[in-house]
Amino acid sequence: MYFLDWLVRNDDALNYLLSCEDEKEVRITVKNTTAAGDWALPIISVFSNLKCAGFEKAKTLPSIDNMKRSDFWYDLPEELIAQTPIEPRNHSRMLKVDKLTGELEHTHFYNLCNYIKEGDLLVMNDSRVLPARLFGVKDGTGAVVEFLLLEQKGDKLWETLVRPGKKAKPGARFTFGEGIMTGEILETVNDGNRIIKFECKDNFFTALETVGQMPLPPYITEKLENKERYQTVYSRELGSAAAPTAGLHFTEEMLADLKCKGINLAYVTLHVGLGTFRPVKEEMVIDHKMHSEHFSISQKTAELINRTKAAGGRVIAVGTTSCRTLESVAERYGEIKACDGYTDIFIYPGFEFKVLDGLITNFHLPESTLIMLVSAFMGYKNTMNAYQKAVEERYRFFSFGDSMLIL
Repeated sequence: MYFLDWLVRNDDALNYLLSCEDEKEVRITVKNTTAAGDWALPIISVFSNLKCAGFEKAKTLPSIDNMKRSDFWYDLPEELIAQTPIEPRNHSRMLKVDKLTGELEHTHFYNLCNYIKEGDLLVMNDSRVLPARLFGVKDGTGAVVEFLLLEQKGDKLWETLVRPGKKAKPGARFTFGEGIMTGEILETVNDGNRIIKFECKDNFFTALETVGQMPLPPYITEKLENKERYQTVYSRELGSAAAPTAGLHFTEEMLADLKCKGINLAYVTLHVGLGTFRPVKEEMVIDHKMHSEHFSISQKTAELINRTKAAGGRVIAVGTTSCRTLESVAERYGEIKACDGYTDIFIYPGFEFKVLDGLITNFHLPESTLIMLVSAFMGYKNTMNAYQKAVEERYRFFSFGDSMLIL
């Protein structure tokens, strides 16, 4: 069907063109009419009178008490799940979103400096990922069992996720890395996790670097050739079971450029646990319980955040983990101050942000707590529209995927 370039100024012509009997039968789906400007009203009116036109209803979010997991579902083709990181790091694409209007702009991460102003503050999570996946050989049987370190409970004492669990009962002993490390199962705890006591001649974390593997998410099936590509360039505090992936896009050169522009950098630490990424199993969102994770904020970082706010600058969190750290402290103390502790904060639509002015994040799994957090920050409608557009534009998703800047 041929649409004339002047038909947007002439609704009668559009009506005639779409109603011609000699044209082939068409089916028209009209989307996003609520977002259209006044100029589009005559066109929408024409479509309303056509039998072949149907209007797609905008998906709206129910009240907090009635919010369902399925409200945060979106269709994602499997081929859009990034299997390997982009080289160099900052050449990933970036979808810039206006959190108030939902307006979208397509760019690349190396253009981040164009959107951050002098006096703004980027807050990053400097946690470093443990090579937390270990394969142990069971004494006596030779059975191979996979261990995933979740949380340190004491000197060489760890809570672990074990597969298969039936081969790791209390009292069972395992050897790792041909004798570099050994371990004994002490007890079974919540969710079937095991407490294991490790033994090694060298420093535990030194031995772990030798025998451990990076705990890549299950949707990444390709082998990671360079372990450092699952670490941010500013990582320094060892303790996470998964990477704070929003920071994977930064290079040392970009950080230097940001500083030269008068943009401040601050660091918090939140050791990312697997609970952050576990699927929401409850049907009702408010029934989901987050796992607890350890965080800390230094005096220097607290002062930078408070000084930025007082001067009218923007506090921009790099990643949902940085966001959760800042909002946890503000919610607990009514201010940002130097502190450390544990947080199980769950941020979903209806949450009132006390610190954040912007967020840098990746594209998250459907029905995850992370897409719920993003929806809370920039609005449900804006979020679902941005994700739909990212799918249409073939962005790369999840840990090694592209970036989103929300301001």
